[in-house]
Amino acid sequence: MGLISYFTNKFSRKRPIRLGLALGSGGAKGLAHIGALKAFEEEGISFSVVTGTSIGGIVGALYAKGYTSADMTGIIESLNRKEFARNLRPFGDMAFAEEYLKEYVEGEFSSLRLPFAVWATDGETNDGVLLREGSVPRALIASAAIPPFFRSVEIGGKRLYDGAFTNAIPADICKEMGAEAVVAIDLSAYMRPEEEKGMLSRLLGTAVGAFVPVKTLENAKSRGYDAADIMLRPNLYDFKATDVSREAMDKMYELGYAEARAHMDEIKALAAQKVKK
Repeated sequence: MGLISYFTNKFSRKRPIRLGLALGSGGAKGLAHIGALKAFEEEGISFSVVTGTSIGGIVGALYAKGYTSADMTGIIESLNRKEFARNLRPFGDMAFAEEYLKEYVEGEFSSLRLPFAVWATDGETNDGVLLREGSVPRALIASAAIPPFFRSVEIGGKRLYDGAFTNAIPADICKEMGAEAVVAIDLSAYMRPEEEKGMLSRLLGTAVGAFVPVKTLENAKSRGYDAADIMLRPNLYDFKATDVSREAMDKMYELGYAEARAHMDEIKALAAQKVKK
C-alpha cells in the first residue's frame, strides 16, 4: 500500500492555478483598476500573467513591474494634471507621456517581474497588434494613443493607435500567454446611450468620428467577455474618460474597490483552484 500511495501521490500532485489579469481601456476611469487591485491585495490574491489595453495597459505594466496599489496612487498624485490637460489637443504628440512613464517602467518587457502584454491598433490596416517586447513606455503610449487627441505612435514601422478599437479587454491574450483562468475588468460596462446625450454632444461625436483613422471592431469587447472567467464591471456611468478631478478619481477608485469586494468569494474560489503538474 505504501508503494501504491507513493506513486499515486507522485503522479497526481497539483499546483496553484496560473491566474491572469486583463485590464480594460477607459482613460481616467482606470482609477477603478487601482481600487480593484487594493481589494485583491487585502485578500492575498496575486496574478501570474497580466495584459491590458490603453489605461489598462499602463496599470498592468505597473503591476507587472511590482508596484502596489498604494504605489500607483502615489504615482497618480505626482501627475501634473494641468500639464497633462495642456497636451490634450488634436493629434498631439505623446512624447510627454512616454517621458513620464519612463520614470516608473523604464526598460524592456523582459525587465518586468511578470509576463505582460499590451494591445494596440494598426492605423493603416485597422488590425490589432500585440506588443510584448521592446520598450515598455513606448508600447504603453501606443496602446493609449486615442485619436483625435493624440497622433499615432510608430513601432516597428507601424503607425499604432489605442488598442480599444480592436481588443478593449484582452482576456483572450492573457490565456494565450499561459493564464489558466482570467479575472478581467471592464471600465465601460455602463455607458450613456446616444439618445440620452445632448444634441451638441452627438454632433461633436459625429464630427470627431470623421477624423478618426481607425474604427471599432464588432468584437472589440465581446472577445474579452468570451475569454474571461470573471468579469468585473464597476458602475462608472456617471464618469467620463477625461474626468481627472480629485473628487471623480476618488469615487472611481472606490467603485473599483467595491466591485472587486462584491465578487471576492468568486475570485477567491477561482484563485484557490489547483491543476495537475
